[in-house]
Amino acid sequence: MNILKTRQNLFLLVLCLFAALSGCKNDEEPTPVPEVLSVSSFAPSSGLAGTKIVITGTKFDPTPANNKVLFNTTPATVTAATTNSLEVTVPAGATTGAISVTVGTTTVKSTASFTVSDRASVDVTGEITANTTWTSDKIYVLKGFVYVTAGNTLTIQPGTIIKGAGKEADPTASGKGGSLIIEAGAKIMAVGTAEQPIVFTSMKEPGERYYGDWGGVVLIGKAPHNQASSKGAEGGIRTGVGNAGLGTDNIADDNSGTLKYVRIEFAGIALSNTANSEINGLTLYAVGSGTTIDHVQVSYSGDDSFEWFGGTVNAKNLIAFRGWDDDWDTDWGFTGKVQYALSLRDPEFADQSGSNGFESDNFAGAGEPATAPNNGLPFTAPVFANVSNFVFSGTPSTATQSGSGGYQSAMHLRRNTDISIFNSLFAGYPEGLRLDGANTLSHATAGTLDLKGIILANTTIPVRGDRAATGVSDEQALAYFSAATRKNTILADASTLLFNAANFNLAAPAFLPQATSPLLKDAVWEGKGADAFFTKETFRGAFGTEDWTKTWANFDPQNTIYK
Repeated sequence: MNILKTRQNLFLLVLCLFAALSGCKNDEEPTPVPEVLSVSSFAPSSGLAGTKIVITGTKFDPTPANNKVLFNTTPATVTAATTNSLEVTVPAGATTGAISVTVGTTTVKSTASFTVSDRASVDVTGEITANTTWTSDKIYVLKGFVYVTAGNTLTIQPGTIIKGAGKEADPTASGKGGSLIIEAGAKIMAVGTAEQPIVFTSMKEPGERYYGDWGGVVLIGKAPHNQASSKGAEGGIRTGVGNAGLGTDNIADDNSGTLKYVRIEFAGIALSNTANSEINGLTLYAVGSGTTIDHVQVSYSGDDSFEWFGGTVNAKNLIAFRGWDDDWDTDWGFTGKVQYALSLRDPEFADQSGSNGFESDNFAGAGEPATAPNNGLPFTAPVFANVSNFVFSGTPSTATQSGSGGYQSAMHLRRNTDISIFNSLFAGYPEGLRLDGANTLSHATAGTLDLKGIILANTTIPVRGDRAATGVSDEQALAYFSAATRKNTILADASTLLFNAANFNLAAPAFLPQATSPLLKDAVWEGKGADAFFTKETFRGAFGTEDWTKTWANFDPQNTIYK
């Protein structure tokens, strides 16, 4: 009897435990988090009064009149509504600022600002086949490759804003970033003023812009170059009817128009992962000396800031600001002249190829003949004077934290180049001069490549050769650069030059040397430097007592509102 009773008690205990455990099991669904009123985005992000805007979010009232919307402090009319979207019209009198939505007693604001534009937006695609003027009361948006065709002139008024769209906006679905291409025989007349520069920039909003947001500006002319007539442009850019190549017109004074007081920002898109598929900030193919280029700033280019492929065009007052790859790239027999050129680099961004101040080649690449087709002439032989390039204010480094590669040379001269550089300053590069190739050294010793009045400051290796067995030794390169007749200077650091303290300040640079700086004297104007194109300044570097960047240049394009 006791045994039976014990078994009954044990059975009851197990049953109770089972019931208890079953009761602990949670078969219920989690309690949903209730939706709250929110604004997640709106599109477009800018526009004139009267522009239709769609606001997306949660917990809107599906009755339009029950939603109160303010653009900054100006009320807007809601024309359509669902619980997740509102359609509104930008009201007259609206100002740039956050968009707020009120439903009942609850109000929320957007985290981003809506930019109220002062100008209508005009999309530009395909070809410009007639003389055309872009006016300053509109914003022009480049989508895909836009070509100004032969025989036509594009005129751009002072103060006009042109925005480049990304690959996704290419109307041909070919993945081409918005680019303006002036074909051979066409002209661009982009003449701004110091007070009203013409600006080519990114479609993106302040704080969201980046290297290579769009393509760039490309001029193609009919001046001499040293490539085969069938040679085409990089990045898939066509070079004329049938894309037959650059040709060999050899018109030295060919005229592609004028770029004056122009800024080009966030260009240099990579069109593919293939080498040489990028577009530079400003690219010049066989552009002739009849063309005027004066006061042009390229900022945040995703490839080179300026690149010359042949041609004879001259330029003054150029700025390369925070570029990704090289600042001044000369190829394919470029023989023009440049005076007053400034580069200010971000030490954290450089290219995997090794970013240089100057990269100068006579022809396109390794393995090609020492003299290219078109009778091997002309050699790349530009003359630059009064250049200032600044990178590191402290110890130079070959590594960067945010770029794809590191810095290399202030001047990488190679492949038979005959470039000449006078009265220029290079500060903060890992290498000053890399004289690359026995043929390049022979040009230097013969005087067709000429470097005079140059200051190298704060460099880890001031001068080096290519160190190949049959190339140029460091000793040979240094002997050339340091010859007394060349009047070049190597400084361990830049302190004795008495810069303005803000020279390396990326946000607010100030470039004038102090009044007692040795930069303000001892310029050399011999040989090619005696050319009448050059103003015979007494100073070395890009600046004497006048800051020619004032008013028109912009050293904070990331945060500039263009509307």
